[in-house]
Amino acid sequence: MKKIIYSKFGGPEVLQIADLPIPAVRETNVLIKVKAVSINPLDWKIRNGEMKLMSGSKFPRGIGIDFSGIVEQTGSSVTQYQKGNEVFGILNVFKGEALAEYIVATEKEIAIKPQNISFEQAAAIPVVGSAALQIFNTLVEVKKGSEILINGASGGIGMFATQIAKMKGAIVTTVAGDSGIKAVKDWGADFVVNYRNEDVLNGNKQYDVVIDLSGKMPYTKAKKIMKRSSAYVHTAPGPKEILSSFFINLFSNKKYKLLMLKPAPEYLTALSGYAENGMAIVASKVYPFHSFKKAYTEVPDGKFIGKAVITIDGLV
Repeated sequence: MKKIIYSKFGGPEVLQIADLPIPAVRETNVLIKVKAVSINPLDWKIRNGEMKLMSGSKFPRGIGIDFSGIVEQTGSSVTQYQKGNEVFGILNVFKGEALAEYIVATEKEIAIKPQNISFEQAAAIPVVGSAALQIFNTLVEVKKGSEILINGASGGIGMFATQIAKMKGAIVTTVAGDSGIKAVKDWGADFVVNYRNEDVLNGNKQYDVVIDLSGKMPYTKAKKIMKRSSAYVHTAPGPKEILSSFFINLFSNKKYKLLMLKPAPEYLTALSGYAENGMAIVASKVYPFHSFKKAYTEVPDGKFIGKAVITIDGLV
């Protein structure tokens, strides 16, 4: 089978195609023929060597965390799935190797793909959908009437966070650029700020929750528009943010929350239900497998709506 690997830290140029045996199926595993793989910032942060403490430095290693595909074979103790099932799922966040023709996963790492969405859409769900659920389930309290600001809302997490916040009855203000305005409105945003024309930090409105998805609104700036008792969420924290949040949370009612993604089976189940019930899932950028270097060169620029995915169809 073909698989994308790299043997040293670096940019997209370190990625290469390897011909490897199809993974062996152990008794607790499910062998999946991959149809599509999502692209996430964690992919290039790990590949660049920015997260060595958590990902390790063992080579060669694969790339890709969330995926969709078809069950090819199951281990002897697997009871929930059988050959032919269409599934989607999420591998170990720091050791994911989903960008391959075949992968093995456990039952807890996958769920049945809703029939009303494509494989591309399904692959776009797990990481960003789980992140959005984790924000609202474990980091912040959102209820009817809560005022929420989502900065950089037209990307993957923003797509789910906007819709889930609305389900909870929140009043949602989103910040996006020209190309994202229509999308965030379609996802239910109550108010939309075009950052090219307006600086949300200069407004008079204050929020119960500020979620920064762009990396361009640090807590030091966001606290200006936060209510006296409120929460700020950082979705890509490093050592600096971890240290800062500790001291801020000791002394301030304006809390500094950090998202450390912890996938869970119940998240996949919930997200599958949302998709079946018509939640918007946009995979606006789709690359064929052989364009993997182009994909990992272009996607970090963020000039697309929702998610970007790589399809695996057409390989020999």
